[in-house]
Formats: sequence, C-alpha cells, structure tokens
Amino acid sequence: MTNRIALFLGVFLIAAITLDVMVYGSEHIIFLSKKLADLLEWMAFWR
Repeated sequence: MTNRIALFLGVFLIAAITLDVMVYGSEHIIFLSKKLADLLEWMAFWR
C-alpha cells in the first residue's frame, strides 16, 4: 500500500465517521467500538 492510498483511506474513514456522527449521533459508534474491542480480545485469545 502506498502512502497516497493510505492517506486517502484515512481521510475517507475520518470523513465518513464524522458525517455519520453528525447525522445519526454517536451512540451506535460507541456500540460498534465496544463490539470491535470484544472481537479483538477474542481473536487474541486464539492467537
């Protein structure tokens, strides 16, 4: 992955999350973050 692609993906993700929070609020982002943390913990267990 080149720096240009990585920068584009980072800017796109930040813009998408910002727009999502502005339109729908932050409650579901917090829920998804907690679920992602649980998934990462589960995957670390199997490592």
